[in-house]
Amino acid sequence: MNSTMEAGVGGGGAAATATEFLQIRLNHRHDPKENQCSSVLVKHIKAPVHLVWSLVRRFDQPQKYKPFVSRCVMKGDVGIGSVREVDVKSGLPATTSTERLELFDDDDHILGIKILGGDHRLKNYSSVVTVHPEVIDGRAGTMVIESFVVDVPEGNTRDETCYFVEALIRCNLKSLCNVCERMAADLDRI
Repeated sequence: MNSTMEAGVGGGGAAATATEFLQIRLNHRHDPKENQCSSVLVKHIKAPVHLVWSLVRRFDQPQKYKPFVSRCVMKGDVGIGSVREVDVKSGLPATTSTERLELFDDDDHILGIKILGGDHRLKNYSSVVTVHPEVIDGRAGTMVIESFVVDVPEGNTRDETCYFVEALIRCNLKSLCNVCERMAADLDRI
């Protein structure tokens, strides 16, 4: 797979490979209730895992690769249970989001968040991002898997809700890919 390929597992994308399926079973198990939707997205990035993880792990600086985040203010130190206030750029139906770090494993490259509040419709949203080394075109690459579960807002369908959240995640993963592949290319030139 190359960096432009992505799979949407459970959300209508391409079927998962055996490696993707294994990682999803290990780290991306959500138990959606009747009024919730859940999905898993996979992105393959032509950059080594340490570069990709160096951005994903920064709970305090999501704006480094998330294009809709304009600012992030931490409430206390970064660690499991810490809370951040995120300001969202215009163009989305939100301006703020309050989020808590739920999972963090620097060795296994796992980060999980839960949205606590904000002026948006993503209620009971939680997500898990995992980062895995792989080989792409004979070079060090990374497979990023992001899964989520969220309430379906009143007046929306499960499909509409999943489509909206998947579109945001795809945009974030595309941006992560672009930033990391640029960083990897810069390192190759040194």
